[in-house]
This record gives sequence, structure tokens and C-alpha cells, in this order.
Amino acid sequence: MITVIDISLSYGERTLFKDVNLKFTPGNCYGIIGANGAGKSTFLKILSGETEHDKGEISIGKAQRIAVLKQDHFAFDEYPALETVIMGFPKLHAIQKEREAIYAREDFSEADGIRASELEADFADLGGWEAEAQAGQLLSGLGLDEEDHGKLMAELDETKKVRVLLAQALFGSPDILLLDEPTNGLDLESISWLEDFLIDFPNTVIVVSHDRHFLNTVCTHVCDIDYGRITPYSGNYDFWYQMSQILQRQARDQQKKNEDKAKELREFIQRFASNASKSRQATSRKKVLEKLDLDNVPVTSRKFPYVGFKPDREIGNNVLRAEKVNFSFEGTELLKDFSLLVNKGDKIAFVGIEHSSKSALFDIIAGEKKPANGECSWGQTTAFSYFPKENSAFFSSTLSITDWLKQYSPDQDDTYVRSFLGRMLFSGDEALKPVNVLSGGEKVRCMLAKMMLSGANVLILDEPTNHLDLEAITALNDGLTAFPGVILFNSHDHEFINSIANRIIEILPQNESAGCIDRMMPFDDYLRDNAVKQLRSAAYHHVQRLRI
Repeated sequence: MITVIDISLSYGERTLFKDVNLKFTPGNCYGIIGANGAGKSTFLKILSGETEHDKGEISIGKAQRIAVLKQDHFAFDEYPALETVIMGFPKLHAIQKEREAIYAREDFSEADGIRASELEADFADLGGWEAEAQAGQLLSGLGLDEEDHGKLMAELDETKKVRVLLAQALFGSPDILLLDEPTNGLDLESISWLEDFLIDFPNTVIVVSHDRHFLNTVCTHVCDIDYGRITPYSGNYDFWYQMSQILQRQARDQQKKNEDKAKELREFIQRFASNASKSRQATSRKKVLEKLDLDNVPVTSRKFPYVGFKPDREIGNNVLRAEKVNFSFEGTELLKDFSLLVNKGDKIAFVGIEHSSKSALFDIIAGEKKPANGECSWGQTTAFSYFPKENSAFFSSTLSITDWLKQYSPDQDDTYVRSFLGRMLFSGDEALKPVNVLSGGEKVRCMLAKMMLSGANVLILDEPTNHLDLEAITALNDGLTAFPGVILFNSHDHEFINSIANRIIEILPQNESAGCIDRMMPFDDYLRDNAVKQLRSAAYHHVQRLRI
């Protein structure tokens, strides 16, 4: 258990938290939510002891172990992945290393034997004999092949490092688990595995995430950071959202009643203050007025951008045809004889673990890359706009955001362009910032503004929710759901896929059974479909046999 007592933290005149009191108990998973900059990650760092708070106390049960998802992807480069996972339990790892060092000595003494006996007892008590097997299971569950378990962290790419560090945090059943954006870098299969793991986890979990489906699946409670307070709610994210809307509406209604009542009291006091027969009533009403709470309903720190895509022309029946497309990169075959027919009304989510294949396909159909063989042809009525996963090339200049967006606007009037930026939360001086200093989330919002100006009737989006907060994801989700044209997209956000897509295409591993699974159905139905399960199982089993 971890208890927060009167915690406060300020930076200059800005108060992040004030007099926060919370209790986190075993068997529960607490989702920490709030707008970007509200202090979610800072709060986790306070709980872990990494960041000092101004006042208050953090109380943790005696001898309880806290595990934290590390954010430094280079800290363990000199260690093998399997050992990096075990290092998540420092006491066990230290015993393991000392034990190995003693047994490696050539002049093994009687004192060494006594110490080794003590270490063996501690090693067994802490589950040392099962440590490597448990670490391996965690890595496999998070999608790392067995051949990667023995590799140095420096040899692994960023997505694999993220998974190793997540396995490190999960290792050894810590008493308190602190996870900051644990689904970043994970595919849908690994996220599903993590959800199952946390549902069965018997101890305390405190997690920050922008993944709504993940929060709904694993959270028993939600802690909302807003107004400088942290308010706990029982239930998952959807329950919090419904409850917060009700409470906001009630607060506004009460504020309106108080204002109407105050107006009525003031009118009476002004009218009868000098009337001797009514003076007592006027005095009484003055006291009532003084007691009325007329403080404004606090303004939420949450800001929702407005995302709306309006095509300049209706799309025809012929949208896109790809025939026998082949593409390789650095000797790896990403697409093999891939064919696709896109129809009017399609909103297609491309899913599966072949992430490079999906990005390559989007680059090819957007004309950014040329296939080795095959061709892609667009219908005459189509006009597409592309959101690539890697967008840094768009933001290398020192142009202001306004001037940057003008490059893509049919109307060069400042007011017109800045109206689109305002919808994306760039108002006032914010719209004058140079684009080369923007954060990841700001760049995404700029790219979305660019797409909104395009008037395209086909949208291609490669992981557009990366770097966005929950409010921006919700706004983008609503904008794409309302879009009347065709959408081709890829995302790791389960809720995003399920609420937008009406067709699912899973690109299978490129091997002898190359191809894809193509179904006209929502994502949840796709995951439950028995025929789909059999096809996926056969494809991935074949890949495993080829690797063996």
C-alpha cells in the first residue's frame, strides 16, 4: 500500500498539486489522467522518490518494493536483455552476481563456502531458481523472439528496448508498480498480453496512459489531475468520463442558480434598503447574499482541439487498386505480391505485427517510395492527404507555425490560416513559434491542420495518435468517424481502431504463406472471429518453424 498525505508541489507561481491526499491499495490498478503538462509523470516521480515535493509525505508499507518503468533506453546497453530484466529486482540480482563471483574463485575458502550457503538460501527464498525462466516468459509475452533474450541491449532496436524495460518493471512481482506510458512502442498483441498480466497482478499498479481501451480494461480506479487537485474515482476511464461530465453540468447548473438568486437579492436590497418597513428584510437578504458561493466554476486544464476534414469533392467508386506489389528494405522482404482494392466508403485499419510492412505500403501508395514490382493506381476522382509516421523532415526550417501552414493553404490570408491553427490550440503568440522547436504532439497537430486544409477525400494516416494526449486523440477520433471519404490508417490504439474502421486488413509475415487477412467487419468482431484466429495461428506458426 502507498499513502499520499498533504502533498503539494509548485514551480514558481504555477501550482501542480496542493494538499493531495490519496491511498493506493493492493489488488487495484489506478489510472492517472490529465491534460498534457498537468503533472502526471511528475506525480509518478514523486511516488517513486525521483522528484522532491514541496510539502507532505509519501508513506509506503514496510519492506515493500517499488518497481518503475525506466525511460532511459541506453542505461543498460552493456547488459544482455535477460539480465536487464532480472535487474528489475535489485536485491535478487545483487545476490545472483555475488553468488556467481564466489563460485568463480579458484581459491574457494571455508569462509566463501559459508557465505555461498547463506546466498543460496536467500537466492532460493527470492525465487532465484525461476528468475531466468520468468524473465524469458515476460520477454516472450511482450513479443521478443528467444534469439533476442541473450543479445546486449545495445544490439536491440528502440521498440525492443522498450519491451525489455517494461519486462524489467514487471519482473519479480513488485509490491507497487509505477508505469508511465507502458503501451508506447507496443503492438496490439503485446498490449493485449500486458492487459491480461495487469488484470491478474495481485499488488498495486499506478499507471499513466493515453490509451483509452487500455485504461478501460485494466483500471479499477481513475485519479484525475485537474484544477491543481487529484480527484480519485472508482471505475475505469469511461466511467470517469461520464461522471466528470455529470459533475461539470451540475456545477454549471448550480452556478447559474446562484447567480440568478444573487441578482434577485441585489434587486430587493437596492429597492428596499431605504424603506423602513422593509429594512429588516433587506438586511436579512444581504446576509444571504454574502453567504452565496459565487465563485466561478473552475476552468478545466483540458483543451480539446477541433478536428474536421471536409473533402472538396465527393469520391467516386474507383478509389485505389494495388496489384502484386513487392518491396524490400535492407535485404528484408516487407511486401510480397501484395494486392489491394479499396472501395468507396472504406475505412480500413491495417493491423498486425508487421509494422515496417504497413509503413512501407503507405509510403508506396502515397508515392513516397517505388515498389520493386507491381503498381498502384488511384481513381480519377481521388485526392489524398498523407500523415507519415516519421514527420521530422517537415519541421526542419525556422518558419513560424503560421508561415509553415501557409505553404499548404489555398488561401494565403493570415486570418484564414490562423483560424485552422486556433482549432489546433495554437492561438496568439503560440502561432508564431518556429516549427523546428515544436514538441512531438505539436508537430502532430500541425500535420493534422495541414490535412484539414487539403480538401482530400482520402486520408492515409500512419500511427497518428503517437504523441497526442487523450483530448486530442478523442478529437481526432471524432473527426475521422465523421469523415465522409475513405480512410487508410494504422494505429496501436484499440479504441481508435474499433470506433473508426469498418474493414480490417492484417498483413501477415512475408514468407512462403505470404498474404493478408481481409475482413469487412469492426475490429472487436475481427478479434473474436474463429476463422480469423485459425488463419493467424497458421501464419505465425509457419514463421516460427522457419526461424527454428
